[in-house]
Amino acid sequence: MVELTAKDRDLLALLGQNARMPVATLAKRLAVSRTTAQARLERLERLGVIEGYGLRLSEAYASGLVRAHVLITIAPKSLAQVAAAIERVQAVTELHSISGAFDLIAMIAAPSIAELDRWIDEIGGIDGVERTQSSIILSTRISR
Repeated sequence: MVELTAKDRDLLALLGQNARMPVATLAKRLAVSRTTAQARLERLERLGVIEGYGLRLSEAYASGLVRAHVLITIAPKSLAQVAAAIERVQAVTELHSISGAFDLIAMIAAPSIAELDRWIDEIGGIDGVERTQSSIILSTRISR
């Protein structure tokens, strides 16, 4: 387990807000030199804490999407097969194994209710999926 300092966590939080923030800006916000900020960044990359830099959709675009959580119960010994099939579902943005009455939770996003419904039906039709239960997200209160 990699131990992070408070400055490392602050750096990760800043990158979470804007992964393209210039190193000079990161350094200024962290109250460290540019060289120190660059060294911390390289260290976190080398240790595998930072694997890459991703896309963050604008709130204007994301608010136009209909998003849902799909709880999924699967047949015994079908996790690998179901997960591989769900990975091919374009609308799925995340898939998690969970504890409780369901085995998986998929986060999906689509431009309309009709398309969201089609994607949920596609997930429900995957061999090894026994049952789904969906909840449409009405609003996001916190996103980090």
